[in-house]
Amino acid sequence: MAKSRKDNKGRVLRKGETQRSCDGKYVYTYTDPEGKRRSIYSKDIMELRQREEKLIKDQLDGLDAYAAGNSTVNFVFDRYISTKSELRGTTMRNYKYMYDRFIRDGFGKKKIASVKYSDVLQFYQHLLKEKEMQINTLETIHTVLHPTFQLAVRDNIIRVNPSDGVMAQIKKQPGKNHGVRHALTVEQQRAFINYVENSLTFYHWAPFFKFLLGTGCRIGEAIGIRWEDVDFDKRMININHSLVYYSREYKDHPMCSFAVSLPKTEAGIRIIPMMDTVYDALQTEWEDQKENGFNETEIDGMKGFIFMNRFGNVHNPQAVNRAIKRIYEAYNAEEVVKASKEHREPVIIPHFSCHHLRHTFCSRFCENETNLKVIQSIMGHANIETTMDIYAEVTDTKKQEAIQNLAHKLDVF
Repeated sequence: MAKSRKDNKGRVLRKGETQRSCDGKYVYTYTDPEGKRRSIYSKDIMELRQREEKLIKDQLDGLDAYAAGNSTVNFVFDRYISTKSELRGTTMRNYKYMYDRFIRDGFGKKKIASVKYSDVLQFYQHLLKEKEMQINTLETIHTVLHPTFQLAVRDNIIRVNPSDGVMAQIKKQPGKNHGVRHALTVEQQRAFINYVENSLTFYHWAPFFKFLLGTGCRIGEAIGIRWEDVDFDKRMININHSLVYYSREYKDHPMCSFAVSLPKTEAGIRIIPMMDTVYDALQTEWEDQKENGFNETEIDGMKGFIFMNRFGNVHNPQAVNRAIKRIYEAYNAEEVVKASKEHREPVIIPHFSCHHLRHTFCSRFCENETNLKVIQSIMGHANIETTMDIYAEVTDTKKQEAIQNLAHKLDVF
């Protein structure tokens, strides 16, 4: 019968356990899933055995404790993004840009096995409070981080995804602007367009903003629309691509440039009928360019773009947003003075971006159309739930208006 091995206190050592004579530390030696010999150490035999039990449990679960202890979030993200061959180039670049800017140099250096739910929650709150990040941008961050952790789960590096439920918790916080875009009211929309049309400073923007408000196009689709995409005879607009403005490496330094991008989904390729306002705006632009010159910009082999800036190039989305800001600030300043003289409440235009114009078009559409599939098709929504969310917001407003109208008509209270 083999003699039992014991420590210096006479306690029997289990298989794999030894005690070093030099310092009295206990050692447990095991073979990892890759066939390599590994060891863990402790001054206390009971603590060592607790770690042994956890290690055995991890191995039974198929976990590689060594990889779990040494892989960073950055390592797993790089592994994840390398597998996403189905992503379009622009989407891939956007994901990498967002990760590198907000995650890689800080949160990304954490060991993935040590990241807990509360760590992710605190990181998101830090981005919202300290970085003043909008909730929509945070959702993009989550779109990158959540599948990164999910890959670690599937690769048996961690057991659970620590980012599960974090966004739901963030959105429960009271008093927060959760990034819900609200459309301009009819009064605000009318005031905006009228001001642009009659302004000596901003009148040249009128056709472009009428196009956005009359088609519901995304900004990339609008700046990328070409004359050949417009059929004046049938009054149809063919949406089949968009322009994206992105940062890329050029001769070892970053630079920004435009690129042609196909829609993310098949729903993005669509035909939009022209309403009279859009038809007239495009006809005005056509006649103006026949006299003053057409857009000569060529991007990825495409040319003949309709809308251009004062330099003859296509519009930059950020420049459009800056123009919108200048317009509503100038309008509001004049409107406050004008309303005071006329002894009425001013019609103030709130802060908004070019994407709000798409949301505004969809809201007007929902107010006048009940067929959600038609709305979804025109908007190019891949998911009907996106359309339904906007429709629900609009119908809630209509319900309030209906009740108020009823209260005025029923003089019984």
